Amino acid sequence: MIDILLNTATTERRGAVRENGKIKEIFIERPAEERIAGSIYKGRVKDVLPGMQAAFVDIGRKKNGFLYRDEIVGYKLLDEAYEVKEKRSISEFITEGQEVVVQVTKEEFGQKGARLTENVSLSGKYTVYLPDGGYIGVSKKMSTEDSREKWRTQAQRMLHNQEGVIIRTICEPLSEDIVSEDIRFLREDWEQMMKDAKTKRIPSLIYQDRGIVERVLRDYPLEQIQQIIMDHLPDVQYVKRLLRYEEKDIEKVVHYKGNENLFSAQGVEKELDKALKPTVWLKNGGFLMIEKTEALTVIDVNTGRYTGKQDLEETIRKTNIEAAVEIATQLRLRDISGLIVIDFIDMKKEENKETVVNTLERELGKDRTKTNVAGMSSLGLVEMTRKKIRKGLADTLLQACEPCNGAGLVFSEEAIAYQIERLLHEYRETEAEAMVLEVPKRVYEWLHDQGAKFLSSWEKRYHFTLFLCGSPFTEKITIRYNGTIQIAKDRLESLKRAGE
Repeated sequence: MIDILLNTATTERRGAVRENGKIKEIFIERPAEERIAGSIYKGRVKDVLPGMQAAFVDIGRKKNGFLYRDEIVGYKLLDEAYEVKEKRSISEFITEGQEVVVQVTKEEFGQKGARLTENVSLSGKYTVYLPDGGYIGVSKKMSTEDSREKWRTQAQRMLHNQEGVIIRTICEPLSEDIVSEDIRFLREDWEQMMKDAKTKRIPSLIYQDRGIVERVLRDYPLEQIQQIIMDHLPDVQYVKRLLRYEEKDIEKVVHYKGNENLFSAQGVEKELDKALKPTVWLKNGGFLMIEKTEALTVIDVNTGRYTGKQDLEETIRKTNIEAAVEIATQLRLRDISGLIVIDFIDMKKEENKETVVNTLERELGKDRTKTNVAGMSSLGLVEMTRKKIRKGLADTLLQACEPCNGAGLVFSEEAIAYQIERLLHEYRETEAEAMVLEVPKRVYEWLHDQGAKFLSSWEKRYHFTLFLCGSPFTEKITIRYNGTIQIAKDRLESLKRAGE
């Protein structure tokens, strides 16, 4: 069974998925202006590139978005033989200067702009509504083909014109009326969006999804969820409204009211720290080394302390099998994407190589993100890819270490600022007048420059006065005093003198 943990009470919103007692996925979402996947924009075509069958679209971001021909509604709905359709140029469907409504399917990353589509989709509890989809999709996880065919027929009665819909697995035992109502709500949302868009300038944002809360609930079937533990009352109320059709689903929602941060209380914080380290120990004493470069991620498998009780080939086989299981877990937990090369320990027997690759593919099958394994080479190397949906944990939280000339990674100033906020939130009910926090000097300087919005927000949100002291000798956040304002001021001065 699955537990969903949503730590959304502070500015940085976080979520985690716990399966059978183990943390399998962690999501981090920064303030709304940084999250654009799923958002819908009114934009203008800036450049059409027939040679690439793509166009650049200005959606109001620093980098123009990228729209492929196959993601244009006119092309997708064209009723022609594939061989004929494939030869058509993007210039037949879109022109420079044209106004378009597009949805972001992939976040911006590095120098690349967002990936866009005209085939907009809006997710509900039971369905995914496609305003111009032109087709009906029914979950393959339904129990029988007869059930799937029944829902295809019923869905046809619910749709208008070129609308499309994807019927989720959860719909199988439901009445047609409940599912039809879900589509109606989504249709009304879309019509209101289009009405509002007419009055907006170009480019502009016309819709932004509800982020991490909506995404996690959308991605996991309710019948598999045991608990949804949340620490932010408005999100608790939103989820209960979303689940209002079924009392048994509402009962799964738990409002966590403790002072300790939810992730700390549930043990997620420790797993998050581990997921940012390059070394992963296996139960048998072997270990993985995970290293990310600009072009790819390399994972090296080592026997470590494991010597086995039988011959060397069997020791290596067991280590590689356990490593394959853990690698699939780590890719999902760390949200590693792109090209991945795994250096398994060399094995002589072909059947052992096949067993390891099959184990890896089986475990990757549990990942909702698309993966592709190319097989194992004679040197024991496995090349694979994992689709990039959003930034991984390391890309979100870490930055190059300046003192060591980029040889290592440290938490970014922004990531530490969010850690400070979570610490302050734990003391939101304290009776103390003031708090003195010692923080890394680089973070102190950042908060008084680029991160000034954090200080302003904390001043408004928390009743106690916060005094910060920047230290060049630490990378930790330490509470040096919590009490009266006068003593806090004295303690701050003594810390400053000690650091001079």
